Amino acid sequence: MSIKEKKDQLMKDLGGSALWTLEKLIAKTSEVPTTPFFQPDLFDWAQRLEDNHAVIREELDGILEHLDQIPNFQQISSDQKALTQDDKWKTYFLYGFGFKAEQNCARCPETTRLIEDIPGMKTAFFSILAPGKHIPEHRGLYKGFIRYHLGVKIPQPNTQCGIMVDGITRHWEEGGSMFFDDTYKHEAWNNSDEIRVVLFMDILRPLKFPGNVLNDTLLSLIKRSSFIQNAKENQEAWEKKYEKVTA
Repeated sequence: MSIKEKKDQLMKDLGGSALWTLEKLIAKTSEVPTTPFFQPDLFDWAQRLEDNHAVIREELDGILEHLDQIPNFQQISSDQKALTQDDKWKTYFLYGFGFKAEQNCARCPETTRLIEDIPGMKTAFFSILAPGKHIPEHRGLYKGFIRYHLGVKIPQPNTQCGIMVDGITRHWEEGGSMFFDDTYKHEAWNNSDEIRVVLFMDILRPLKFPGNVLNDTLLSLIKRSSFIQNAKENQEAWEKKYEKVTA
């Protein structure tokens, strides 16, 4: 590990500790439960995504025509190497911490239109798990976000693929919504012989004052961090290569 990598890791460790310390305030001011999973009817926009599943699936199918060119998650976000180092977890980013992947969004105009109408949407991408892929147990950055999955391409029977959050197992449904708190330890797997794709989003947790102000401040700091900036640069570099391949 280089000196720069050691410094970055130290900053990540210190930042993570500070964020987790602030989670008590986030939890106290949350306008939604602090449970591992959430009921979809807490978020009225989820129904619009479900109603437009076929449109999203059509745009995804176009993207999957060039599946081999889609980057592995760790190629965009290097800190994901702790979770995955093979080519079985691919990501097609639309938004990352508020940064828009312009070319990717242009290829998925209807999906982009739908997600841009969602209050507090900060990150959105197609998460593609290859057959046999297992994402080991881990926890998210901090409690300021709620994670959303829309089942876009789910192998059947759907019990072959699943996610466990705080010891509770759920299975994605084609065209169905799933909300959970990723600060609980969680893991996911695809035991089928097909790829599994969800539209993966992080939205801001609805918070009362002063948690909402704190959350906005933390998000601004994270967005300027080297981890996010490096991921943004990696995404932009990949988009240029991908444009040449698909031209």
